[in-house]
Amino acid sequence: MATKKKAAAPKKKPSLLTDEDKKFFEVYINNPSPTGFEAEGQKLWLSYLKPAIDKYEVDNYGTVYGIVNPEAKFKVVIEAHADEISWFVSYITDNGLIYVRRNGGSDHQIAPSKRVWIHTRKGKKIPAVFGWPAIHTRNGGKETPPELKNIFLDLGCTTKQEVEDMGVHVGCVITYQDEFFVLNNRYFGGRALDNRVGGFMIAKVARLLQQNKKKLPFALYIVNSVQEEVGLRGAEMVAHTIQPNCAIITDVCHDTTTPMIDKILEGDYKAGNGPVLTVGPAVHNKLLDFVMDTARSSKIPFQIDAASRATGTDTDAFAYSTGGIPSVLISLPLRYMHTTVEMVAIDDVENVIRLMYESLLKLSPKFNFKYL
Repeated sequence: MATKKKAAAPKKKPSLLTDEDKKFFEVYINNPSPTGFEAEGQKLWLSYLKPAIDKYEVDNYGTVYGIVNPEAKFKVVIEAHADEISWFVSYITDNGLIYVRRNGGSDHQIAPSKRVWIHTRKGKKIPAVFGWPAIHTRNGGKETPPELKNIFLDLGCTTKQEVEDMGVHVGCVITYQDEFFVLNNRYFGGRALDNRVGGFMIAKVARLLQQNKKKLPFALYIVNSVQEEVGLRGAEMVAHTIQPNCAIITDVCHDTTTPMIDKILEGDYKAGNGPVLTVGPAVHNKLLDFVMDTARSSKIPFQIDAASRATGTDTDAFAYSTGGIPSVLISLPLRYMHTTVEMVAIDDVENVIRLMYESLLKLSPKFNFKYL
């Protein structure tokens, strides 16, 4: 009896990401870019974007945007945020230890035993560690968990004066030392993928348009906003400045398949299953349908999220600015948000890029955003 031949595995699409792209992404992730202090990261991002744009602008608080076809009247934004969560020095003890205050949604529970950089006003990086009592000394009674009031930094100093002599003072910003990695050739990982991976993706979209010699019938604004982690502030400012006709926002969302996440509360989304498209009041229904139709016609997998009130992303800032900017959110599932080992599926990164790229090619200035 003849044996049946196994069906050939479907061919995987060639990677969109070149060695140059991956090298830039690694450098970009490793560079500190704390909320309110994003300038060095913005310089890196702009150097990667410049070959694909006609001009660029920088606003007073550091949001950077490149523009393609700037003379066109119809304006389309693709946007991500540039900042990462961090800490501030808030109190220095007489024996040279440092207590901290959040800058954004930093998680106190992951801090103990982490290595950090303290950034001085003169541009120096001072190494320090989050200390924590040894397990041997924590016996008996109820364990004391890490809390904002009990986590502290040790610089190896023994007096407050010694700390200050190193240039460290109240208000210095603190970032983790953890860097970029690739896991099982499947995930990109590191700190601050939320949301520098978004900045990378929108810049790559612009570079693809330029490399493929695509001429858009509108002005394209590639926007890397500051201060998202403290209330969408950069997006709020730049939306008023640009006043676009519509905006496509990208940020991260939760991969809810890891332990201790309640899918009933958080939804069911998995890294590797495609971009997540959000339904919610801030998301423009007709623009969302357009992006979904584009995904289907381009055979790009996607997942659907429902936002109860706000998306919690820069989508909200754009949607409710200047009389209402039709906005849509394309999210990237991320594991372990606001830790130093955030992870995204490489396939999802490429599919978000593809979906934004194909959507821009199909979008027309004649698009009717009116519901009635």
